[in-house]
Amino acid sequence: MNTVTVKREELLAKVRTNRDARRTLFLKAQEGYRKLVIEELDRMLADAKAGRPIARSINLVEPADHTEDYDRVLAMLEMSVDDTVILGAEEFSQYVLDRWTWSRFAISTNKSYAVGTPVPRAPHRDDEEDF
Repeated sequence: MNTVTVKREELLAKVRTNRDARRTLFLKAQEGYRKLVIEELDRMLADAKAGRPIARSINLVEPADHTEDYDRVLAMLEMSVDDTVILGAEEFSQYVLDRWTWSRFAISTNKSYAVGTPVPRAPHRDDEEDF
């Protein structure tokens, strides 16, 4: 099967549900990300004040927000005058199953920040020599 005809209102509801779930996860991830960035900046400031070598970059992957992808689809569906919509396999995968090309990376990144286990970074060692 390459296409399916769906009721526009049901599709709208499904895309809204998917959008809201992804947006909620992103916002929670953003909180965790900001917390870690602040911790890293505080550590860098402490290193600078103590005369230790100073890291000049923060190597944390920023949470991914794809709300605009959902909003575009929602706007198109809201403006459609048709009661039904024909979806191809890829559109069905994205809009109904919530499997976009960016999904795997975005979800893993956002979940890691949302639950407090981000991509590892080099830890500060208290036994490093002070200069």
